[in-house]
Amino acid sequence: MRKPLAGALLALALFTAGAAPAAAATGPTAAPGATPGTVAPATAPAAPAAPALQAVDFAGTVALSNCSGSVVRVPDSQPDDPALVLSNGHCLESGMPGPGAVVVDKPSSRTFSLLNSAGGKVATLRAAKISYATMTDTDVSLYELTSTYAQIQSRYNIKALELNTARPAQGSAIKVVSGYWKRIYSCAVDGFAYRLKEANWTFKDSVRYTAACDIIGGTSGSPVVDSTTGKVVAVNNTRNEAGQRCTMNNPCEVDQSGNVTVRSGIGYGQQTYTIVPCVGIGNKIDLGRPGCVLPKP
Repeated sequence: MRKPLAGALLALALFTAGAAPAAAATGPTAAPGATPGTVAPATAPAAPAAPALQAVDFAGTVALSNCSGSVVRVPDSQPDDPALVLSNGHCLESGMPGPGAVVVDKPSSRTFSLLNSAGGKVATLRAAKISYATMTDTDVSLYELTSTYAQIQSRYNIKALELNTARPAQGSAIKVVSGYWKRIYSCAVDGFAYRLKEANWTFKDSVRYTAACDIIGGTSGSPVVDSTTGKVVAVNNTRNEAGQRCTMNNPCEVDQSGNVTVRSGIGYGQQTYTIVPCVGIGNKIDLGRPGCVLPKP
């Protein structure tokens, strides 16, 4: 988790990792001239094919002044609903919310650069308000825009990314898509941190990445996309940068027994399936809806 960026651009290399196809396994076969009436060993079934991966690009992501984000929808969002932008609570223009603080329905005129599939800017979107933001238990902000999903799609041919309704699975392939840096990081879900403590903030059930997602400042707020479904499963928010213990930019993991683990160089995201039950009719955040567990003011 970084404070808002003000530095110069870096020259970053985009890299991707490929996996070699596995050879099909076959069982032994009967030798020519086998005695009639004997049963030849059965051929072993081929391993099931790996799920097809979705093409993940920059379409629907946004660049903030200091962070990354994305235009998102829940399964029940309608075309004429005001669109939502997802980012981190620590990316708010007003600064980081303190522990226990929750922001709801606060006016905002913040702007976002909307990107196409190649990472080119196609529009400037504007917020009407901060619908919800917090750094308690999670690290999330949701801005309501002045544009609807239908308007964004008809004007710029850009669809919103959909929030998955299920918890991501350990080992699943993911991509962290940064609109700020126009860079896509590819890795997998390594596991989950029961509690992730960073300075004065504590996050619950955080997604831990494998080392390939070596995220940097400015990637905060990036959507974490499941490579199989193409849906958002988390919002990227922090990385242990220097191996320190539970300090700013150096989160530590705390298990149910209170044991602390420091994983230097490892990044984390906050799960987003918990947002879905809190979004009601018209894309309004309703913290009283059944199943909504987001922190309340």
